[in-house]
Amino acid sequence: MQAKVDALRVAHLTKRYGAAKALDDVSFTVARGSVSALLGPNGAGKTTLFQLLTGLFVPDSGSIEIFGREFRENPAAALSGLGIVFQQPALDLDLTVLQNLTFHTRLHGLPSRNSRDAIARHLERFGLQEVSGKRARELSGGMRRKVELARAFVTEPKLLLLDEPTQGLDPLSRHELVSDVFALARENGIAVLWATHLVSEVESANDVLVLARGRIVAHGSPADLLGMSGAENLEQAFLSLVRRTGQAAA
Repeated sequence: MQAKVDALRVAHLTKRYGAAKALDDVSFTVARGSVSALLGPNGAGKTTLFQLLTGLFVPDSGSIEIFGREFRENPAAALSGLGIVFQQPALDLDLTVLQNLTFHTRLHGLPSRNSRDAIARHLERFGLQEVSGKRARELSGGMRRKVELARAFVTEPKLLLLDEPTQGLDPLSRHELVSDVFALARENGIAVLWATHLVSEVESANDVLVLARGRIVAHGSPADLLGMSGAENLEQAFLSLVRRTGQAAA
């Protein structure tokens, strides 16, 4: 029987900016249908990693495979099943919510009939029907994030990358977004890689990667990390593991 291919496989990934290594021999996998948390303090290399995973930059060495497709060999095929929510807002503020979603489906080549059904479904899922005709600039930060999440899901991705998606949100909006992502991942069997420094967002993750000083210093289930660190909870485990590297955990 053929082994099941991981959603994401990263092997020996290294990226330098001048003499500084932003990522240093990073290797990990994300299983199909699982939620993996990428925890790291500011400056750990999380954003650089996501820039490589989405093709915005090219690694100096190492490889990235998305559902068995090697990124460098066939980037279009690798990216075809990917949904992304970047740390920085990426909506066109002069387009309406509906126009933003429609434009995104056209970029991905979805047939009009399929895209209309998918857009309607996700407008309802994220409670965006009443603002679908509003320009993005008229929405609150929390609502814009919901639009970005709907946009990421509307193409029915098999792998979702979230780079600090709750940055700038109030506590209620953050809680709602976290609940939405975990629910959708469970319902649709989507693999998720969630980068954050807020441990409370990802306590229910299937596994956790701790990134510090550009290296993966721990990888396992939340229970595994508690065992490695001797801590009583995931946040204490994260702080302990990062401090061992000499990097500030803030």
